[in-house]
Amino acid sequence: MKVSIFDVAKKSGLSVVTVSRVINGAGSVREKNRQKVLDAIKELDYRPNAAARSLASGKTGIIGLIVTTLQDSFFDAVVKELNEVLALHGYFLAISISTGIASDENHYLIQEDRVDGLILLSPMEEDNYIVELKRRGIPYVLIDNQQPENDSYSITIDNVKGGYAAARHLLELGHTSIAHLCGHEMFRSTKERRAGFLKALKEQGLEPFEIVHGDFEITKGYDTAKRWLSEGKLPTAVFTGDDNIALGVINALMEAGVRVPQEVAVVGYDDHYIASQLRPHLTTLRQPADKIGIAAADMLLKRMNGTMKRGANVRIDPELIVRESTLSK
Repeated sequence: MKVSIFDVAKKSGLSVVTVSRVINGAGSVREKNRQKVLDAIKELDYRPNAAARSLASGKTGIIGLIVTTLQDSFFDAVVKELNEVLALHGYFLAISISTGIASDENHYLIQEDRVDGLILLSPMEEDNYIVELKRRGIPYVLIDNQQPENDSYSITIDNVKGGYAAARHLLELGHTSIAHLCGHEMFRSTKERRAGFLKALKEQGLEPFEIVHGDFEITKGYDTAKRWLSEGKLPTAVFTGDDNIALGVINALMEAGVRVPQEVAVVGYDDHYIASQLRPHLTTLRQPADKIGIAAADMLLKRMNGTMKRGANVRIDPELIVRESTLSK
């Protein structure tokens, strides 16, 4: 098996960024660390590939990715796609898991000679990042950003369309008493999914059974459904802000002997891995991670090579995946 830069990093106990800088002759690496890398290269008989050898002076061959969590199968899928696409272009992906710009690792990534470009996946404090990235002249792309005014150089999902599709599906099945359990209000996706849902109901002259605000957590769905059960009044259908909330709703209903979808239909959002593993299988809105990753990588590469002069927003449609939680066999 061919030895990679990641093998050298593991053997030396240093980061891929440091290994890359040694390979490319950067002078700011500590001598002790430089020697560790050189020893690892010799021991593993590593041969830098053509892309690494041909990197221009000052280039690292590294693209940074800052993400708030990897405890999310949608984020995992986007990261996997980004890694594969960028590798085809000779770049390595350096991942930082953080909720803010102030972390030491993020400062390290954003220093002007650490990465050739940066991708922010569902960022918090995005305004602060953008100010710093522009100041340092680092090309960047946002995925699932929170502020519409930052849509230049961004990849977003049409969450309004997703919320509308979820509600239309339930309406077409004959439901008129439909609840919506939102995610946290700090997220743009929360507001957009709710807006699409309410638009579909308004077209039919309907009001929601209830709008419940909260977090993207299983417990939110579970506790809300338990409350409805204790009050003795259930909607006939529920649209949740993500699949975790949907799982909580279904768990509470099934514990109480309420049949899904015969008595209460449930629609989630994201098409997490769990959506196709639940019983009943969950109807949900899929966010196409492959399209998102390809679009983000393409945009960043164009920014880096100078072929993209003006900002643009790529908006990708979600896909309604109909399963057993709304349609019984």
